[in-house]
Amino acid sequence: MCRNIRTLHNFEPPASDDEVRAAALQYVRKISGFNKPSKANAEAFERAIDEVAAVSARLLDALTTEAPPKDREVERAKARARAQQRYAA
Repeated sequence: MCRNIRTLHNFEPPASDDEVRAAALQYVRKISGFNKPSKANAEAFERAIDEVAAVSARLLDALTTEAPPKDREVERAKARARAQQRYAA
């Protein structure tokens, strides 16, 4: 999975529309190979982002879990610690 796409399920507060759209943008960039599409492909690129974001939002709304919601700050701290250990010289 693309490292820039973050897990959005089971967080408190829930993922915002902006977070879902950012993940959709990263996904479309990854599979298309374009960071910024040409004018000829811009409409298809934007449409794909909108569609992936909509499907992703529906998925997140439909998912259920018995696990308690994760805290964003705690998860960020864990990720920083993993990165620091991974990239330690």
